[in-house]
Amino acid sequence: MHVEVDQPKCVASGQCVMLAPGVFDQDDDGIVELLDADPAPEHHDDVRESAAVCPAAAIRLTEK
Repeated sequence: MHVEVDQPKCVASGQCVMLAPGVFDQDDDGIVELLDADPAPEHHDDVRESAAVCPAAAIRLTEK
């Protein structure tokens, strides 16, 4: 799995950070920061859920 984020689309809801804190973080303004663009398999389900619940659709996944 490869993860990309579109920071300009982010609305700072923080759902991704709550679901996958090892993969996502937020800057001082609450905008998503990607910590791991190629997360380990044990994080895949949480990352998929993060992408699904992102209100701005700012997370893109590519399944390898």
